[in-house]
Amino acid sequence: MLLDSTEITRILYVFGLFFITAIAELLGCYFPYLILNQGRSAWLWLPTVISLSIFVWLLTLHPAASGKIYAAYGGVYIFTALLWLRFVDQIPFTRWDITGAMIVIFGAAIIILQPHGLVR
Repeated sequence: MLLDSTEITRILYVFGLFFITAIAELLGCYFPYLILNQGRSAWLWLPTVISLSIFVWLLTLHPAASGKIYAAYGGVYIFTALLWLRFVDQIPFTRWDITGAMIVIFGAAIIILQPHGLVR
């Protein structure tokens, strides 16, 4: 079965929304880490509040019931957190990181793309 352009757009929208949501959540956790563990400026609480507010708002834009959303989002979040580890924390991937990332992103894809899943 070939996908038409509307279905492809919808799939990209769902994965993109999950990815942006994960970035907002990671930022909302990273700023307090900088403040509390690295002694950075308390002014970073402002972007923390903004990031977490955006994260919560983005969760309202997801296309289905919360349990299914959180299960699929969890896989995309893990994948995104590993990208964060590599590109922000500058820690190289291990083969275990790559294998785990592929497993969770495929798991999320199964939940998202199942018949009557998140892409309708």
